[in-house]
Amino acid sequence: CAVFATPATGGDWAYLSSGTWSLLGAELPETILTADALAANFTNEIGYNHTARFLKNIIGMWILQECRREWAKSGSNYSYDELQQLATTAEPLRSLIHPNDPRFAAPGEMPQKIADYCRETSQPVPGNPGEIVRTVLESLALLYNQTLNRLDQLAGQTTRRLHIVGGGSRNTLLNQFTADATGRTVIAGPVEATAAGNILLQALALGDIPDHTTARRIVADSFPLETYTPDTALHWQAARTRLAALT
Repeated sequence: CAVFATPATGGDWAYLSSGTWSLLGAELPETILTADALAANFTNEIGYNHTARFLKNIIGMWILQECRREWAKSGSNYSYDELQQLATTAEPLRSLIHPNDPRFAAPGEMPQKIADYCRETSQPVPGNPGEIVRTVLESLALLYNQTLNRLDQLAGQTTRRLHIVGGGSRNTLLNQFTADATGRTVIAGPVEATAAGNILLQALALGDIPDHTTARRIVADSFPLETYTPDTALHWQAARTRLAALT
């Protein structure tokens, strides 16, 4: 339903359903069942009108949620807006983690796990919540870039726009980092894409709207969408290389 409600046009886009975990993929006319796709851990799921949702399930806001939970246990109840603000004051791309490291999938002591990872990889250790949050968000954005590039290779396409839907689309700092890390335009919204898609699919089945194109136009006209233009500064290219070395 969330993909159905993605307010996209044309064929040069991908989607990121962003929440605790993230689904990054493309809407394709056919499945991709190659050995390379299997090795890269991409999957095919049925989409509307016999399309294939070719996607990969990757970690998302879970790491940040776990950090926030640990800080709350010690009496620091940061809101997500407060954490974003703290991150904006931290040094850019100072330290990176590879979000797919298995240690980050388990709950508990997430700030300490991040510090240990940076220490083990000979990087500066983030010492306060702002530095930790910036490390997490920049690393997630770079992981999205890795996954999107692999998607393009496997699907034989060129993605120019990434639509981010779901709760994670409210994180404006991560949205901008994602545009910067991927070098692609990011369109964020709607937050409640799953609910919107469910309603519109029913409307389509009942004949209240004529087609999928109309449904997506309704979404674009009904919800606030934010567009993020990439910063193509060279330090992001260096960061892509740094993350690849951590893989």
